[in-house]
Amino acid sequence: MTWSQLLLVGVLAVPAIGALVTAVLPELPGRRAAAGFALATLMLVGLLGLTRGTGWSGYGLPAVVPWAEYRVSWVPALNLDFHLGVDGLSYPLVALTALLTLLCCGYTVRHVPGGGGSGRTLAALLLTLEVGILGTFLAFDLVLFFLFFEVVLLPMYAVIAGWGGAQRQAAARKFVLYTLLGSVLLLLGVFTVVAAAGTADLMALAGGLGLSRTTQYAAFALFAAAFAVKAPLWPLHTWLPDAHTEAPTVGSVILAGVLLKMGTYGLIRIGVGVAPAGAAWAAPTLGVLAAAAIVVGALLCLRQTEVKRLIAYSSVGHMGFVLLGIATLTVTGLQAALIGNIAHGVITGLLFFLAGAIKDRTGTGDLDALGGLRETAPRLAGLFGFAALASLGLPGLAGFWGEAFAVVAAVEHGGALWTTLAVVAAIGGALTAAYFLRLLRRLTHGPARAELSQPWVGGVEWVAWSPLLALALAVGLMPALVLAATGDPLAALTGAAR
Repeated sequence: MTWSQLLLVGVLAVPAIGALVTAVLPELPGRRAAAGFALATLMLVGLLGLTRGTGWSGYGLPAVVPWAEYRVSWVPALNLDFHLGVDGLSYPLVALTALLTLLCCGYTVRHVPGGGGSGRTLAALLLTLEVGILGTFLAFDLVLFFLFFEVVLLPMYAVIAGWGGAQRQAAARKFVLYTLLGSVLLLLGVFTVVAAAGTADLMALAGGLGLSRTTQYAAFALFAAAFAVKAPLWPLHTWLPDAHTEAPTVGSVILAGVLLKMGTYGLIRIGVGVAPAGAAWAAPTLGVLAAAAIVVGALLCLRQTEVKRLIAYSSVGHMGFVLLGIATLTVTGLQAALIGNIAHGVITGLLFFLAGAIKDRTGTGDLDALGGLRETAPRLAGLFGFAALASLGLPGLAGFWGEAFAVVAAVEHGGALWTTLAVVAAIGGALTAAYFLRLLRRLTHGPARAELSQPWVGGVEWVAWSPLLALALAVGLMPALVLAATGDPLAALTGAAR
């Protein structure tokens, strides 16, 4: 086994072992051990990035060779392999997953949410979630992708149901029911492709090789619906606000930061990659749904009176921009989707950390009961203002590039439909600024209505939030941090989808 293969296996093995170790240790040592295993995983991910190198491999249509790849026969009778790999499409999401898991595990060392479970159990579940999410981003076999995709279901249910708010049981059940619906559709899509092509290897399936046009249409429709539930994309988003509102802070951070990205990543890697003819056929419909999501998400946010619920609904609009970029099937559009994914994960993760801190200090997230934060907790107000400006797409911060590139890609696509969609998306961007400015006015200005139990920002909070603050600025100033290695794989995908 080569060094890069050891790293690939280690990225999954370390958090899996960590979850088991954490579960059997006493309370505080268990939480500390979870943070240690999460740190080790992040270090392995960093080393994995040093193995970067791209190339081309011929499977009829070009497919990008992963930077690192590990393949071993898994079920020989069914021609299934345990096939892992990482390339420019997946590595930024792998790195973001490892970082957010570390920040959440570190945060849990000092901040254990109320509920029926221990902090040690919560930390073990966070590591289990990390295994499932990382495995989804690293899988290069369609069946393996499906299995890792399903690993996150029960741990996230347990996080919401065990440590969430007053309505946590109902929110957790809704999350499970919607996710199971997506899982059934994904399984049908996997079966359709594997039965027709005789293989589950994503490199062999690149460009829809061996699949008829009709099969690609059917497969893409199933994949798109399944991933739309997970992302979630409008109108299959209704489980999201309840899950975010009731989930504990670390659950919301993982859910918004990386779990939702499994859907949009799957739409690119699996939907466009395996069924490009289906993607081209469905592109206008996806574009219309994306534009609708941007506007509807913004309008819903303008009506919200609860901080976490508003941030949750903002994800509908942001994922709309991601979907618009994907629907253009251009390199510019797919790059907009990729950087939009990373920016949303960083910024919304930070927003949920801050919203959780405010709720912990005041006992409420109701905007009618909040206000005057700039006077009572100026540092917390300043941090929230920075995150809100980043999320509304201020130039120079991470949220700008995904939204701007998606609109530009729609204009470059040409035609009356795509030009109209670009205009609608731009209007939605203006509405995004409106609801975030409204949020800041109600949260940070005016008379203070709620007493803060702790007006200052603690050391553990600075440690958890500082990397996200730095990344929001760094990605905004240097988008190449995310996009540097995406050219070749996206050229392969867009070339096959034409």
